[in-house]
Amino acid sequence: MPRAAVDGARPVDGAAMDGGHGRPASQAGAGSARIADPHGPGTAGGRPPLPLPARGHRPGPLDPGPLESVVMQPTDESTAEPAAEPTVEPTAEHAAGPTVQSVDVAALLADPYGTYAALREAAPVHRMTGPDGRPAWLVTRYDDVRRALADPRLSLDRRNALPGSYSGLSLPPALDANLLNMDPPDHTRLRRLVVKAFTPARVEALRAPVRRLAGDLLDAVAADGRADLMAAYAGPLPIAVICDLLGVPQRDRRDFREWTDALIAPDPGQPHRAKEAVGSLMRFVAALIEGKRAEPGDDLLSDLIAVRDGGDVLSPDELTSLVFLLLFAGYENTVHLIANAVLALLEHPVLLREVRSDPDVLATAVEEFMRWDGPVPLAIRRFPLQDVTIGGVVVPKGETVLLSLASANRDARQFPDPDRLDLRREHSGQLGLGHGIHHCLGAALARMETETALAVLFERLEDLELDLPKAPPVRRESLRARGLKSLPVRWSAQKRTGF
Repeated sequence: MPRAAVDGARPVDGAAMDGGHGRPASQAGAGSARIADPHGPGTAGGRPPLPLPARGHRPGPLDPGPLESVVMQPTDESTAEPAAEPTVEPTAEHAAGPTVQSVDVAALLADPYGTYAALREAAPVHRMTGPDGRPAWLVTRYDDVRRALADPRLSLDRRNALPGSYSGLSLPPALDANLLNMDPPDHTRLRRLVVKAFTPARVEALRAPVRRLAGDLLDAVAADGRADLMAAYAGPLPIAVICDLLGVPQRDRRDFREWTDALIAPDPGQPHRAKEAVGSLMRFVAALIEGKRAEPGDDLLSDLIAVRDGGDVLSPDELTSLVFLLLFAGYENTVHLIANAVLALLEHPVLLREVRSDPDVLATAVEEFMRWDGPVPLAIRRFPLQDVTIGGVVVPKGETVLLSLASANRDARQFPDPDRLDLRREHSGQLGLGHGIHHCLGAALARMETETALAVLFERLEDLELDLPKAPPVRRESLRARGLKSLPVRWSAQKRTGF
């Protein structure tokens, strides 16, 4: 396993100590130092890293997602706002100012949890630089990440990026008016309108339909005895739920799924298909919105069109952006949460027996799956509105900050025995879906879908197991999303129930 390469850098904020552990910064020195992986071969969780797909290059640390790669353009505007009151302060451990060190991206891809463990012990904040030379600050410790997630001085609006420091996406207006690119008061207004329609009651009303959809998907493959669970189950289920939620007519769902697939998993040999899908999906969403205006239905989109806060309503661009946000955040993240949880249970047979004997444990287990191997390793990038101190390191105004949810969720300072998967872990405070005003809007839906998908799967297929050694699971090669490209499984046709 590649070890985490950590390069020494100029001390920040006075006489720096190496990560607050008592070693003088001069011993780390300028130049290069290697931090051995404390977990030895394999991952911090005790299993060897899954194979990565063979490709001609590795993604950079900012690793744009599929939609971003379709429409990415440089963004150099800067419109910094006056600073809010400080909320991220150095702890006593960090007061002297740690040494800032750089990150081995290849090691993070090959063994993220082992590498993050080494980074956390070395220092709370690190420097990441991608192949394009664009730097970012990586925050790795739980307390620092949690504070930063709620810090109003860290802006999501990319117009607050330092000119030339952020190579991000530039979306058309119909897609740009979304919650992931907004700060208060715009974010407050939009979220207040959306939560009026996205209620817990609506999510709970979907539980029975989700269970039926899950059963139908398993019916289609039950007699085969083998399947790629990504293609047959974990992928199709969330997109069907999104279609139900938005009120997409049955006649349009095949096209909707094809466009979505082209964006979520683009074919590098046919880049034009993703661009075409963006245009087709935008036109479809616009037509769907107009249709719902004329003939409202019992669905979320109709409610979003009708929702009001006094005289305030969602604009057409805000509605279109929300549909895309639901599609990509609600679909992709749930796919990976389901698949990662299935893989975790299949690799921990004792825990799987516990789930089979007591399905009620899944209600709390989903929180642990989010903590232990969640689908979102990095929170969306942030830009300081002023110089801020995070973990004892001064991060300059406008520079890109990446908050590692994956690292924070394995921090032993917050979680006893953090590399152990504990389905009954209490009061975890996991950050898998964010924290503060930007906490995932669809968190309740993701939890319900995952809990239901796991319950139905393990009820129906009694001896489900990985299809080893014939077809091992394959990980996506990404720092932005923690997920699988394939999850081959097998079962005995005689040991299936409920079909």
